[in-house]
Parts: sequence; structure tokens; C-alpha cells
Amino acid sequence: MTARGARCLGLLLALLAVRAFAVDIDGKLDADEWREARHITDFRKTLPLNGEPATLATEAWVLATPEGLAVAFRNFQPPSVPRTQQRVQRDFKDLVDRIDLMIDFDGDHRTGYNFKVSSTAGVYDAVVTNESEFNPDWDGNWRHAVGSDAESWTVELLIPWHIAPMRQNAGDVRTIGIYLDRIVANTGERVSWPLASWERPRFLSDFAPIEVASYKQSLLAVTPYVSSLYDVLGSDSQFNGGADLFWKPNGQLQLSATVNPDFGQVEADELVVNFDATETFISDKRPFFTENQGIFEFTTPSDFSQLLYTRRIGAPADDGRGAGDITGALKLNGSVGATKYGVFAADEAHEAGRTFGALRLVRDFKEQNLGLLATRVERPYLDRTASVVGLDHNWRPTARWNVRTRLMGSEIEQSGESTQGDGATVWADYEMDHGWRQQWIGMHFSNDLQINDAGYLSRNSTNYAHWQLNRRFTNLPAESRYMSKDWRWRVSTDYNDYGQLLNHQFRISRESRLRDGSYEYGQVNINSAGVDDLLTRGNGVVNLPPNFNSYFEFERPRQGNWAYHLELEFQSGGLAGNDKVGYSVNLEPTYFINDALNVYLGLYASRTPDWLVWQRDNLIGSFDGEETHFSAGFNWVMTNRHELRLKLQAVAVNADIRQGYRVDPSGNALPTDEVVNDFSVRNLGLQVRYRFEIAPLSYLYVVYGRGGYEEEAVSDGRGRLLRNTFDLRDDDQLLVKLSYRFES
Repeated sequence: MTARGARCLGLLLALLAVRAFAVDIDGKLDADEWREARHITDFRKTLPLNGEPATLATEAWVLATPEGLAVAFRNFQPPSVPRTQQRVQRDFKDLVDRIDLMIDFDGDHRTGYNFKVSSTAGVYDAVVTNESEFNPDWDGNWRHAVGSDAESWTVELLIPWHIAPMRQNAGDVRTIGIYLDRIVANTGERVSWPLASWERPRFLSDFAPIEVASYKQSLLAVTPYVSSLYDVLGSDSQFNGGADLFWKPNGQLQLSATVNPDFGQVEADELVVNFDATETFISDKRPFFTENQGIFEFTTPSDFSQLLYTRRIGAPADDGRGAGDITGALKLNGSVGATKYGVFAADEAHEAGRTFGALRLVRDFKEQNLGLLATRVERPYLDRTASVVGLDHNWRPTARWNVRTRLMGSEIEQSGESTQGDGATVWADYEMDHGWRQQWIGMHFSNDLQINDAGYLSRNSTNYAHWQLNRRFTNLPAESRYMSKDWRWRVSTDYNDYGQLLNHQFRISRESRLRDGSYEYGQVNINSAGVDDLLTRGNGVVNLPPNFNSYFEFERPRQGNWAYHLELEFQSGGLAGNDKVGYSVNLEPTYFINDALNVYLGLYASRTPDWLVWQRDNLIGSFDGEETHFSAGFNWVMTNRHELRLKLQAVAVNADIRQGYRVDPSGNALPTDEVVNDFSVRNLGLQVRYRFEIAPLSYLYVVYGRGGYEEEAVSDGRGRLLRNTFDLRDDDQLLVKLSYRFES
């Protein structure tokens, strides 16, 4: 053979080799494309969680290619089992026919990535941390396609290797963790491979380890944006521009940066009227702060707690003059051997601007991992510097046990004075036989622990412990309307760091799944007498009598043209204890005009007959409180790239004073003749948003928003107050934003 012939033959063989690994993501399962893939057929029921073979057959194929991990599903579903045709928004929660692919790229049980595709090609993506906590705020760039025939529907996915940080791999083979599942909307049945469930103490740790060919992939993505904001009230326009940059030369180094980011409201937060001493947690959808954020996850059993809460960045400025103006932020993720690291920095402009920094280190071992997270915030306007260090340890000694431990400390330097605090938590889950399991949680947060400069903690000064016993029932009779029931019994105790009892509590709850896909949850809490040490904002505790609260939730997914969500609650409390019982009811029906367009209407009404609201120093008021919410809107998913939605929320709070009280040093509330006024609050939020996906992660937004807030020292009728809410017009704006992602 001549040299030229040899070169031609080599080129031909190379092309054939590439073709052998190439997969055309078109939703059509070509046997030749998938002939080298791992073929999976042993899908087992995880809803109900009994491990029985799937009612409808499901097949999957997994193949590593140079472009990414390719996965295909064939979901058998004959005409006798109707398929959903409903279109869904990105990160949907609707019960529709769908599949899930979850990948732990390092196989170390620390971070997973969830990719969901519906039968109508709708997508959902999320980051999975702490074994079973899903955060859908992250959006990734990955490929998918859906196909169907009379007997089945199919999905093909391609997940690029650069989508997540990965440790350096020696050799030609990489071990990853993988989980596949499928939901049949008509029956609510979920089947998976391997047999794993987030209803168990371990989920990420139960992913199936598989060996795939090891590939390297780089990415450079720049997403510039331009935006224009027109203020209708002020007849004023503002123009802005900036860019996000993501550079991933390999799996071991990934850099994210943003310059002059625009956080104009293209997402509408839920309206909240909060008179409590604890802060409301709000999730973060901003792309820079969600990309590669999983490594910075540091949570405790306290609800929503975390050491790095990115909504602090760009939050209301320390001088109270609007939101902080972010000039830039930087994030670096990487790994050296079995050690992962993350570096985060952000800076706000002007004299009230803050500077944020964080360092994360994680070391993984066979059955455990150990991590460190340190944060620092400089707040010159307040002459304050906050430093926090946390250590986290996750231990999985056997398939039955999962133990999570956290240690943390804070040091606050303000106006020349130093304050130090500490905290520790342990969370242990034990899976027994026959559906039984146990859970132990212990938490200690000292009086001086302060992590909220960069993080989120609803309260410090607590010493909490609980023991919980669970029993899951999955093999229910075929004639039962229930598919599964999960009963839980819990006893807990909570003291503040001064040794004062907050309460003892007994809780019983049941979570149920119905055979039509509906969801049901009920809970009753019986609380002992105790003290409220937050109500007076540091001016003494308030003694409270025993009380109770009960809660019921029912969600029925779409059946025909209707779906609805119902919540009911009855509770006692305040100084009256069980002598006065309040209630709340929340009903939101949704009507589907067709598979692309639905409209909804929601009404929430509550009454709290002994609502305690702080006034000043040790003065509190007991009010007869009423709260009413009205919500309405529509979602029109014209195509998977075109979407129009309307979201309207109106909140009215009315409070009639019953009695004012002064709290004495012993915590007793003593009636006083001091004047405490009635009050009312009105809050309105309206958003009309059009979104067009020009290309992956490239969008055109046109958003109209209007809102207002008003608080008055008078009360009014519930209906009239709610009607008057629609007159509010503090803000009236039109925003146009264009962003385009350039990749190479």
C-alpha cells in the first residue's frame, strides 16, 4: 500500500471511529448508534417504594462519547394508558409523563446533577446535595430530544462533560454514579434503576457506580446582556449592560465571573408580609450565583440554613438607600487529587458597598467526606467585619446509616469590639427493615453565633433535639385509593442558650400518595408551655401557655381540564393558648384551556384571634388579625421556546387591637392602658412576562411590572381592604432584556 493509500485508510478508520461514538440527538433510537452502550432494563418501583418490577416496561442505554454522556430511554406506554400532552415551563413541577437522569460525575456521593425531560420535551435541571436536597435554581446547557410511536415514547439526552466540575482522572476509564427513573402520570407510578429513593436517608450514595470512557472537554462561554428599563411613573429610562463569563479549560478548573450584572426583575418573588423577628428565605435564580454553586453548599438541620446565602449580595444596602450595586464577582472551582476547592468573591460599589469572600475545601474518602467553608464580609458603612468558619463531615458507615455533622464559629468585629459565637449540629438517619426508620437530630447555636452577614440562619440561641420514628406502608390492597403511606412520630425539645424552655413538642404526621397521582399530607403538633424570646427583639422573654397547630395539604394533578391545590390549618397560640383557635384556608384551582394554556385563581384567608405583634421595647399588642391573599394568572407555553405568563398577587392584612401588654422581668404579660393602634397592610405585585429562548441559555425578556406597599394605623373590612390593594402603584415599569450566550 502506498503512503497516500495508508493515509486515506487511516482517515477512513478515524471517521468510522468517530461515527461509532457519535449519537444523533433526535429522539429516534437508532440501534447502530447505541450498539456499544450499556443496556438497562431492570427498572423497579420506587413509588410505591416496594422494589417490585415496573408495571410498564422501560429500557435505557448509557454511552460515553467525546461530546458528553449520552443516555436514551424507551418508555413503553400503550394507548390503554393515556399519555400527557401538556406543555410545561422550564423547571416544571407538574405531574406529567417524564424521565429523570441523575449523574454524580465524581462518584463521591457529594453532588449530583438532575436532568428531567417530559414527554412533550419540557426540561428541568437541578443540583442535588446533602444526599437528597434538590435546588432547581441552576440552569445548564445540555441537549435532548423526544420521539414517540403508538406503543412507546423515547428520549435521547447528551450531557456535556464540561457541565460540572470533575476530578482529574488517571487512565482511560472514569467511575461515575448514575440514577435513572420514569414517572407514569396516569398512575403516579415511579420506577428507577438502581433501586434508590430520596425518601430514604441515603440517595446520592445509592447511585449505581458505572465505568465509562474518560474524556476531557473545555468550554468558554460569554453571555453579554443589554437591558432597558422604562419607569412609567417617572417617565424615565435607564440603560444597562454587562456580561457573565464561564471558562472551563478542563474538569479540574472552572472559572465564573460577572461584570456589572443586571438583576432586573425577570423572576417574580412571592409576596410576603412578615411581622416576625425571623427573616424570610428567598431562593436565588441569578445565573452567576447558581453556576458551579454546589461545592459551596453548607447546610444544617435548621430550615434553609446555609453559610453562603447569595441573596445577601445585591441585597438592600447598609445605608438603606435601595439595593447594593454589584460591580463584579468571581468564582473559581477546581480539584487537586481527591480534594476539591472553591473560591468566591463579590464587591459592591459606593461607600455603603460590601465585600464578600468565601473559601471552600472538600476532601472525599471511601465512606465519608470532610469539608471546610470560610466566609468573610467587610461592611465599612457599619464599621463591621464578619468572619465565619464551618466544618462539615458526612459519614456513611453502612448502607443503613447516614450521619451528618457540622461545626461552626463566628467572629464579629464592630466598632472596635469583638464577639465570638459557635454552633454544632448532628443529624443521623437509620434505615431498618419492613419500612421502619429512625432519625436523631441535635443542634446547638450559641447566643453570639452570627452567620447572617454572608449566610442564613433563622435564629441563634437554641439547643434542640428530636427523635423521630417512621413507618412506610407500600404494599397496600389494590382496592385502596392510596398507593403508599408514610407515618412519622416525633418528640422534640428546644431550649435557648440561657436555659429557658422554648417548648417541648409531640408531632404526628402522614404523607400519602394516591393512585391517581394526588398528594396528601397531614400533621398535628402539640406544644408545651414555654417562652418566646424573639418577640420583644431583645427586651425580655414572654411566657406562653400550651398550644397546638394542625395542617392538611392536598394536591390533585390535572385530571381532564382541572387541577387544584388545597391547604387547611387550625392553630391556637398567643397569650390565650388553647382558649382561642385560629384558622387558614388556601385554595388554588387551575383550569387547562388546552395543553399549552392554563389559568389559575387562588384565595387565601386566615384569622389569628390572639396575634402578638411587637410595638417597641417591651410593649406588645394582642390583635385580632385577618390576612387575605388573592392570586391569579395564566401560563401560556406557546412552544418550548416561547412563553407568556401573567402573575398577580394581592395581600391584605387587617389587625384590630384587643389589648396592649407590658412584659415584666419574669416574662409575664401585664395589661396596660397605653395606646396601641389598629393597623392594616396592603401589598400588590403584578408581572406580565414574555420570554423567548433565542438559543440555549440565550433569552429575550419583555417584562411589565407594577406593585406597591402601604401600611396604615387603621383597620378596615377584609373585602374592602383587599379591593383597595389594586389601587397601589409605587412601581410601574417596563423592562426589556436581551442576553446571548457565545460558546466555544
